[in-house]
Amino acid sequence: MEYFAFQWHITDECDQRCKHCYIFSEGHPKMTEMPWERMLSVLDNIESMCKKMNRLPYLYITGGDPILHSRFWDFLEVVHQKGIAFAIMGNPFHLTDEVCRRLENLGCRKYQLSIDGMKATHDYFRKPGSFDATIAAIPIIRNAGMHCAIMTTVSATNIGEIPEIIDLVVENNVDIYAFARYCPTAQDKATKKNWHIEPSDYQRFLEKCWDKFTAYKDSETTFNLKDHLWTLFLYEKGLFKIPDGLDSNTIYDGCNCGNCHFTITAEGRLMACRRFESYVGTVDEDMYSVFNGAPTDSYRQHEKFIKCSKCELLRFCRGCPAVAFGYTGDFYAADPQCWKERWL
Repeated sequence: MEYFAFQWHITDECDQRCKHCYIFSEGHPKMTEMPWERMLSVLDNIESMCKKMNRLPYLYITGGDPILHSRFWDFLEVVHQKGIAFAIMGNPFHLTDEVCRRLENLGCRKYQLSIDGMKATHDYFRKPGSFDATIAAIPIIRNAGMHCAIMTTVSATNIGEIPEIIDLVVENNVDIYAFARYCPTAQDKATKKNWHIEPSDYQRFLEKCWDKFTAYKDSETTFNLKDHLWTLFLYEKGLFKIPDGLDSNTIYDGCNCGNCHFTITAEGRLMACRRFESYVGTVDEDMYSVFNGAPTDSYRQHEKFIKCSKCELLRFCRGCPAVAFGYTGDFYAADPQCWKERWL
């Protein structure tokens, strides 16, 4: 049975104010945490939706820093009792051997941290001391029996440091490494912040990363090709081939927006994708109805993609529509880092 993923921001509370955080990009909102009774109701709603869809729920519990929620451990106890699979995306600052053992005992499969550059760059994005704290947390997570994942947000500011980060995560025996591109915000546009990467530069960047991944193929680190432009990259190298006999109207891979993912905010909003404004309903509504409703459906009208609809990889790629939205305000605009010039 396939999973349906929920990225659930149970609180906005956080020890950091990262410069690229989408929660704080429009200023500093009131710190919100989802009330306990509402959390229980949301879990029931999730289970009901997935039962109707014949899917298994998978929770990516995050924030802010989810461990700062006042009922964090109570919440994990309920999730564990229900047998719902989950991972945590958080900060390193509150992780001890005891905390990580407790997380693993409650069923946490993976704890994801972020590294957004080597020490000076990472601490610039996040806060002084964050880089060292993140590196120190890796063995604590793994020794408790959980997978440690590292995620990087790539922009023009740190793109030159990603190969070094790949060396770093392999050296520290990180289980999973991935990166995704930064989504520009209104604040960036107002300040004319340098975040843009030219398509040809991004293609060369993926080539460098692929060389690293190939060199480290026998390491303990799995490289998750999270950015869907990897599909285009591998297609052009002859390493991805479109299978024969597929339904021409079926979406098989690529962006999960409107497909197998919801984001739940601490305020109780349902989003098709957390990386841009994509409100489709609230957790107080029937989630199954929201998923099948018109607002969510507006994000899966694939014939509207300006560039991708003319591409043979439409059913497998579609780049990152959230990044396209960040640049243009249009979910269906061309991916600003897609280098493919020939459209069918």
